[in-house]
Amino acid sequence: MGAPTSSILSEIYLQFLENNRIYKILTNHNIKRYFRYVDDILIAYDVHQSNIEDVLLEFNKLAPKLKFTIEKEENQKISFLDLTIHRKQSRFSIDIYRKPTTTETIIANDSCHPQEHKMAAIHYLHNRMITYDMSPENRQKEIHTIQQILRNNKYNPSITKDKHKKKRSSTRGKNQMGKVYIHRKRN
Repeated sequence: MGAPTSSILSEIYLQFLENNRIYKILTNHNIKRYFRYVDDILIAYDVHQSNIEDVLLEFNKLAPKLKFTIEKEENQKISFLDLTIHRKQSRFSIDIYRKPTTTETIIANDSCHPQEHKMAAIHYLHNRMITYDMSPENRQKEIHTIQQILRNNKYNPSITKDKHKKKRSSTRGKNQMGKVYIHRKRN
C-alpha cells in the first residue's frame, strides 16, 4: 500500500466489485440502502426481508484478501464516518460523532501559525454543522460544543456567530426501515 497509486487502484477495484458482484448481493437480499466511503460501508435493510449474516458471508467471499466485519446498531443508533444516525420510529436523526479519544484541540489562537491555518478548523466545524440536516436540538448542542472548543483553544466563542444562523430546509427522511448496520472491511 506504499505506492502513490494504491488508493486509486483500491477505489477502482472496489467500484468494479460493486458494479459486478456487490450489486447482485444487495439485490438478492433486498437491501434498501447501501452507502460506501473508502472502506466504510453503511447498509440499511428491513430485518423481515433480509438476513445480514448471509450478506456478510457473501461479502467475505468476494475476494480472499478482503475481510468484512459487522458493527450493529446499539440503542437504535450507529456511527458512520463523522455522523451518529439515530433511528426513531419512522425517521432518522443525525448528530455529529466524535470518537471517545477526541481531544477537541485545534491550533491555539495565541500560536504563531498563519491566521488562515487557525481559521481552517473553525470553518470546518461550522460548515459541517450547517451542512448536515440535524434537528434543532442537535444543532444547538453542536453550537455549544464548538463554542467550548473555541474557548479551550483561546478563541472568542462568538467569532463566527452569524455562520451558524444559516438554515437548511428540513428533508429528514420518513423511511420505515429495519435496523441499520455498518460493515467495515479490514485488510
